[in-house]
Amino acid sequence: MTYLEIVNKVLIRLRESEVSSVNQNSYSKLIGEFVNDALRQVEDAWDWSALRTTLTVSTSADIFNYVLTGSGNRMELLDAINDTSNFFMKYATQTWFNNQFLNATPPTGSPMYFTFNGVDNDGDTQIDLYPIPNGVYTLRFNCILRTKSLTNDTDPVIVPSMPVIHLAVALATRERGEMGGNSTPEMFASADRMLSDAIALDAAKHPEETVFTPV
Repeated sequence: MTYLEIVNKVLIRLRESEVSSVNQNSYSKLIGEFVNDALRQVEDAWDWSALRTTLTVSTSADIFNYVLTGSGNRMELLDAINDTSNFFMKYATQTWFNNQFLNATPPTGSPMYFTFNGVDNDGDTQIDLYPIPNGVYTLRFNCILRTKSLTNDTDPVIVPSMPVIHLAVALATRERGEMGGNSTPEMFASADRMLSDAIALDAAKHPEETVFTPV
């Protein structure tokens, strides 16, 4: 569903007139803000299948710092693969990296370790690699990329829409103070049930992630 479609779904449940644009009037703008708040909460609640993607980095010789272009600052990493050398890379702490780079002379070779190192001017996540690449290696970072705030009417919502709609309605009801025969706590409880059901359905695609396996 699009941003506009979800805003109209919320307006209908609030017994308000639909709009042709989210920015049509002050109230539709407010509902748009509630939709964005709801979307962030829903996306943060689970590692949704729809948000899973792969970011690719191609290294250059003697450069150890790279930007995960398009990652933003809300990325969640699932795993990292050195696709050229065919192995999973391992995370290491910044303290470990500081020791390797500042208290020793780091070797060059196929990258085996990575760590996060802030963001660039565009707000994308940066990583450091060890050993320092001695040539071109293709690295794949499988991650969760959560959506930036919706701004355009046609911006898509790719996670399940019903939890977003019901949570936005609950937020709007709390602000307005009434919603027919339903209280605000009831609206939030309904949104929680919608979210729980949606997570259960999506989790079935990744059952290994919901089972604790001792190391």
